[in-house]
Amino acid sequence: MGDSIAAEAATTSAALLELLVYLRDAGYEFTTVTPLTQVRVLANRRGEDAAGLRDIFGWSMPFKPGLLPAQLLSLLRQAGVVVQAGEMLRSTVRVATLADDLFVHSAFPTTASDAVFFGPDTCRFFNLIRDNLPAAVTGSPLRMVDIGCGSGAGGIMAARLRVGAQVLLNDINPRALLYAGVNAASADMEVELALGDAFSAVAGDFDVVMCNPPYLVDDAARAYRHGGGDLGREFGVRMASQALQRLRSGGRLILYTGVAIVDGVDHFVKDMEPHLGRAGCTYTYAETDPDVFGEELERPAYRHAERIAAVGLVAVKA
Repeated sequence: MGDSIAAEAATTSAALLELLVYLRDAGYEFTTVTPLTQVRVLANRRGEDAAGLRDIFGWSMPFKPGLLPAQLLSLLRQAGVVVQAGEMLRSTVRVATLADDLFVHSAFPTTASDAVFFGPDTCRFFNLIRDNLPAAVTGSPLRMVDIGCGSGAGGIMAARLRVGAQVLLNDINPRALLYAGVNAASADMEVELALGDAFSAVAGDFDVVMCNPPYLVDDAARAYRHGGGDLGREFGVRMASQALQRLRSGGRLILYTGVAIVDGVDHFVKDMEPHLGRAGCTYTYAETDPDVFGEELERPAYRHAERIAAVGLVAVKA
């Protein structure tokens, strides 16, 4: 059974890597938008078939087989990432552009329990990392980990920004690690993959811990989306507090998440303050966007929330 699963993963990885090479050679670029924007764009194009690569691998539209080279289509079919949709075909993966790299992730809509999400939050997370990575240390490579890495975008881009660093990508979702491995290979970045529940899957201390924990209340408890606890912040607090314990002296936590604001109060930072104090950290904390996923406020779980803010926490251990 194990050998069969490994062989299937290898087939999928090889096919996806070839897809990314093909898209790069074709000059493919796509900015992945919020789910609500995606719905609106697709509604505007209702009844249309895909006309090109961005429609297939960006907008997740059904397509005719002739739009892809026969050899590539055969590989993708063997890997199970192209499925029949009536008389048409549909890709089960999307490809997004971030800086100069391509990242494979799950197709829209991301309804599966093991879906791998990529969107505007990923871009904000990258910006936070880019602006707050510590300088490289001469003779001692930085040891960095991206906890709950999803597509691996955060850790991969950090590896690109700090060449020579030792980078681990961790996720509890096997599909996420498969995609992250493909994305790292496509970016020509050497990383280590660690499957498991956050810090239980990685050993030792780190110079940089990056994390973009889920922060919404999700009835289906999808791993990439559901934060748990009171208004989705439980997992983020747990991950951040554990990260502080695994930082080396002078090490840095770079965390991007979202917070439901209730009566003007941000309870995430209030929950984090005792942990930051015990760890002897100096830190900065700021909203990077005051209003995201406003449609969630229509759900009963958010009846007392006035907005959901995207926030960035950067903590440095003494």
